[in-house]
Amino acid sequence: MKILVPLKRVADPDNANKIRVNADGTEVTTDGLEGKMNPFDEWALEGALRLTENGASKERTGEVVVVSIGPKEATTVLRQGMAMGADRGILVEGTDAGLDSGVVAEVLQKIAEEEKPDLILMGKQAADGDSGAAAQMLAELLAWPMATYVATVSTDDGGANLQVERELDTGLMTMDVQTPAVMTASDRIVQPQAVKNGVTPADFAYPESDGGRYASLPGIMKAKRKPLKETTIEELGASAEAKVTYLKFEMPPARSGETVFVESAEELVQKLHQDAKVL
Repeated sequence: MKILVPLKRVADPDNANKIRVNADGTEVTTDGLEGKMNPFDEWALEGALRLTENGASKERTGEVVVVSIGPKEATTVLRQGMAMGADRGILVEGTDAGLDSGVVAEVLQKIAEEEKPDLILMGKQAADGDSGAAAQMLAELLAWPMATYVATVSTDDGGANLQVERELDTGLMTMDVQTPAVMTASDRIVQPQAVKNGVTPADFAYPESDGGRYASLPGIMKAKRKPLKETTIEELGASAEAKVTYLKFEMPPARSGETVFVESAEELVQKLHQDAKVL
């Protein structure tokens, strides 16, 4: 089974309070923040690795290809992905300012047509833009079936057919997905027995985790020797023209810190309606 996993380099989400807007409101600045792998993509990568290995013996049974669209610095997240276990990487050079979900989807379409993966497993959204639209656009361009917010996935035929559970506001939806397909992962995919690939023993459980596996020192050393291809949006034949533009950014107003206690629900509704004017 061959899985393509897009990885985005984002400003450290753990220090989001340091993000600022420039003086004229035309740009969000992340000066001084370290670039890290989008945490939602980390869930997807962990799910892909589990689908393509024997969890008990750690023997690789398939291939995981990681791809990132961004500046040269994005090679750090690709090397991290390969240190975690991905087999090779692809960097598509571009600037974050020139990307939107449509551009990303078209770039990934071109890569998918070259790589011919059985599955494209993506994070459900990016921690910076939060659009959550690229995967749906990509599935439309490829005319592939898709499943979003996947919590569990299992297969017993090498990945030709996947049984998945999707997270909904009202619970879980169970569905069958025939590959090739596009999926997005929720955080539940990293739970101990969320992934069953027909190779890992049925009673095997991964360690409890809220993210992907750590990159070991041997893994980091191996990642330096794994293939990393570099290309551009133009070389792929994709459109580099973003259709979404941002006119202005504003920081949210500072909170007063004032606390008002009420005696009843009726009083709360009255204050929200007449005083705060939010109802």
